[in-house]
Amino acid sequence: MDILGPIIWLIVALGLLVTFHEFGHYWVARRCGVRVLRFSVGFGRALWSRTAADGTEYRIAAIPLGGYVKMLDEREAPVAAGERDQAFNRKPVSQRIAIVAAGPIFNLIFAIAAFWLMFVVGIPETRPVLGPTTGLAAEAGLRENDLIVRVDQRRVETWTHALLGLIPPALDRRAVVVEVETPDGQRRTLELPLNRVSPAYSEENTLDYLGLSPWRADLPPLIGTVAVDSPAATAGLRDGDVIRRIDDQPIGGWQDIARLIPQLARDDDGQTRALQLEIERDGRLMRFDLQPEIQDGRPIIGIQAPPPGPELQAEFDRTFVLVQHGPVQALGEATSETWRLTTATLGILGRMITGKASLSNLSGPITIAQMAHTSARLGLSRFLFFLGLISLSLAIINLLPIPMLDGGHLMYYFAEVIKGSPVSEQTQIIGQYIGLLMVIGLMSLAIFNDILRLVT
Repeated sequence: MDILGPIIWLIVALGLLVTFHEFGHYWVARRCGVRVLRFSVGFGRALWSRTAADGTEYRIAAIPLGGYVKMLDEREAPVAAGERDQAFNRKPVSQRIAIVAAGPIFNLIFAIAAFWLMFVVGIPETRPVLGPTTGLAAEAGLRENDLIVRVDQRRVETWTHALLGLIPPALDRRAVVVEVETPDGQRRTLELPLNRVSPAYSEENTLDYLGLSPWRADLPPLIGTVAVDSPAATAGLRDGDVIRRIDDQPIGGWQDIARLIPQLARDDDGQTRALQLEIERDGRLMRFDLQPEIQDGRPIIGIQAPPPGPELQAEFDRTFVLVQHGPVQALGEATSETWRLTTATLGILGRMITGKASLSNLSGPITIAQMAHTSARLGLSRFLFFLGLISLSLAIINLLPIPMLDGGHLMYYFAEVIKGSPVSEQTQIIGQYIGLLMVIGLMSLAIFNDILRLVT
């Protein structure tokens, strides 16, 4: 089931996005009077097909990693004289540009729509409130409990926004201006010297390299509730007990408890083992042995933390928010989110080409499947964000000037506009081979990165 879930959600996500992309080509082609022979979601052997009254075959194919719209075209097969006006190659270059560009444009529209619905439904977010700071961040004057509100003069509301603002200047090794807000509402502007980032810097560990960490709530190690018939109840633990040690490991708060129980409850063979807890009760230290039980693949002992006090609740309210807007405002926020992610993606692609960013940023179907599964489990709004992000990525990738992709065809058509005649068939054939090699190379690198993430 651990494998089946990601596969199912990958098929659902790609099926939806590919269908929308190909529908863009199909819809504009029909409006331009081009006859569509086949609309296929997926490649390879047909799992299902139906031919409509207008002669278009609609099919779902076995390999769900793409799709295509096959149009009447004299370059692919002979066309009857009476149908030549419906052939793609006979249409004006402006219409051919519109048909090819429609797929990525529809992906862009889908991304905005997904983000719009996400904001209308509401998405839980973590605001960029800082935990303990070290290194460059501490030297710049960033302190624990500061809230990052602007990076490079651009407003940020979440940790995702903050990272999108910090990664490009870190890759470029340039200082960046950061505005922060203290818990009492005071604001100050600081310069974060990203020109001094370590040569070993990598995008995956941006916070560590900059000396930043998210704020994390930590409650005192007091047991709020002991579940009935749980290992803790069987061992004799009670509500109000204070956990001082687990297997001689000192406990400072609930973060230590949450970290140590899964870590210490399994032996080298992966089997659960007994834990010894040192408990303070009524001023006396007591020791209890208990055997954790497994629920949903995780060892638990059946205790819960007490509710936070007023001060800690205020920190929770400051850090964890539900980002939700009305339909009109959500459209503006969705457009802004699309623009933010587009510029970030293009920036990373450009830096990958120049060598400033690592090629490990490329992800393939395995990582996408994992992201699809994780986002689906986190709820509708997270899945909508994932769909919008992947749809936007498909739009950008398809517009790259690589033969075989939509951007490669657009490159030929813009050349035709400039020179006044179509690019020669031989040039296009050579371009197809080059494009095929480039696409295979990119896919191979992406899959290699996927496998590397799995084994490291």
